[in-house]
Amino acid sequence: MATWFLIIIYLAFISLGLPDSLLGSAWPAMWPDLGASFGSAGMVSMIVAGGTIISSLASGKLIQRLGTGAITLISCLMTAGALLGFSAAPSLIWLAILAIPLGLGAGSVDAALNHYVAENYEAHHMNWLHCFWGVGATAGPIIMSYYIAEHNSWRGGYTAVSMIQFALVIILLITLPLWKRVAASRQLERSQHEVQPDQAPSELPQPEGSVNGSVLRIKGVKNTLITFLFYCGVETTVGLWGASYLVGAKNMAAETAAGWVSLYYGGITIGRLVTGFITMKVHNRLLIRYGQLVTLVGGMMLLLPLPISFSLIGFILIGLGLAPIYPGLIHETPARFGSENSAKLIGYQMAVAYTGSTLLPPLFGVLATETGIGLFPTVVLAFLIFMLLSTEKINYILSKREKVRN
Repeated sequence: MATWFLIIIYLAFISLGLPDSLLGSAWPAMWPDLGASFGSAGMVSMIVAGGTIISSLASGKLIQRLGTGAITLISCLMTAGALLGFSAAPSLIWLAILAIPLGLGAGSVDAALNHYVAENYEAHHMNWLHCFWGVGATAGPIIMSYYIAEHNSWRGGYTAVSMIQFALVIILLITLPLWKRVAASRQLERSQHEVQPDQAPSELPQPEGSVNGSVLRIKGVKNTLITFLFYCGVETTVGLWGASYLVGAKNMAAETAAGWVSLYYGGITIGRLVTGFITMKVHNRLLIRYGQLVTLVGGMMLLLPLPISFSLIGFILIGLGLAPIYPGLIHETPARFGSENSAKLIGYQMAVAYTGSTLLPPLFGVLATETGIGLFPTVVLAFLIFMLLSTEKINYILSKREKVRN
């Protein structure tokens, strides 16, 4: 039952990814229709991400009170309603208002499902969980591209996605009793297979710091928070402004640009599917490093004056490279900074990640409004370099700690 129930969880994470990529792929067609400014997509994105931060920080108490199943159901209902509202929004003001429930719903379901999978399933399922986010994020621009190309209607794209969300709400309502039953079943399985005290494996070397003190004082924590900031900053910036860059700087049709951005999310999706298997053989630290190097190659392809086909390859490579970074960093948290610190620190990591999604894309929007969208590849490459430097600083600290203890 627990294995089959994963399908429900994966479907819920698809629903989390669907809205994330819609605004960026639809924006070239939306802003003239709404009479909005080009850079105002950043403001809408900021409101969505702000709501996500608030609901993710409150998710611990909400899960305790309502349970993961109820939180997921309510969150999906909120996002479905908000997306339906987007399809009928007459102005930018209405988009801003509807962005609030969209963000609140997204943050709750994200934190709830990550917590549920971490508690009840093996580590490789975390990569596959985020892979299904990529399925949703990839499908969003494809759906939007179809409606813009065939019906000249970005509103139809939002309506279609909202209907998909409402269908998932019905599935979640029917399966609501299963959430607690599966969790209890998994807990029973773990207790039956629990090792005796004299058989317990030796504990991992603990980092400098204590659960009683501030986790921010542990060496490497601040660097990992910087990594999360720039990871989500670059992931969201590419998703939100990639289509606008292709339209504005490469003179591409809006529907074609939306399709290309879907390939970027496709890179993330395929990368996480494959990474789920690779993690059984290759350490997360190496996967994170290799992923970042691949993103740099993709960023360089966007920056260099190459034929437009190389821009497509660049988007795909950035997506593939980003794939193992976020789930890998979350999975490494207990081993790097102590299991007793991990719950609090994962909460901080998600909050900082959403802060990156909240601040960096709209800041680029302001910059692009003043200087032009052609600056997009330079900014993306700068974010990727900052992310790599902060990650390598963590690796340096971990290597020193291992040498001292050996």
